[in-house]
Amino acid sequence: MADLGALTQTELVELLERLTPEDVAALDIDVDAIGRAVDPRRLGRDDLGALLATLGRFPEFALSGLAPTTFARIIATASAEQVRAVMADADLRERVLTEIFRRMSTHLRADRVAGLHAVVHWRFTGGSGADGYDRFETTIADGGCAVSREMTAPARVTITLSPADFCKLVTQNASAPVLFMTGKLKARGDIAFAAGLTGLFDLPRP
Repeated sequence: MADLGALTQTELVELLERLTPEDVAALDIDVDAIGRAVDPRRLGRDDLGALLATLGRFPEFALSGLAPTTFARIIATASAEQVRAVMADADLRERVLTEIFRRMSTHLRADRVAGLHAVVHWRFTGGSGADGYDRFETTIADGGCAVSREMTAPARVTITLSPADFCKLVTQNASAPVLFMTGKLKARGDIAFAAGLTGLFDLPRP
């Protein structure tokens, strides 16, 4: 494969679009190298979503192959318009949100959750559910964090926000208290616990 760092963003997108399954199978492709070459600041509003959709054609390019700092940098440096465009695509929205929640157990601070048992219900606006939300449940217990798409237990707190604001929150480009005070995040239940929830995780910095 070409030196990805030497390519312009347009050339990178065009290269990936030309790849066939046979090309991918024949090449030793490091998906994190592709991620490191992506600079959302040099892409148009819809280009980031188009690039992610292109990567999604190949199992070898799963988002799970991106290093935490690479994944965080892409989300953190993307504009609000780019993130909203990604989240407007149902497939990309599902892939990105699922990947973020999959990583939660990896980033949980075991030293801060000893003895803690807490269920959090997440509701994301603009979803495909009957009530217009996409839902995730996280259960912090026994030093781990389990994720479910079903609401299996009463929540200590229910948090509602847009998926774009959630992406900025988990990449440390927004704070829960500020989102709450500006009405972009709504919490029902233990508000104090919600305010400190991100502090239970060692969130990767870009």
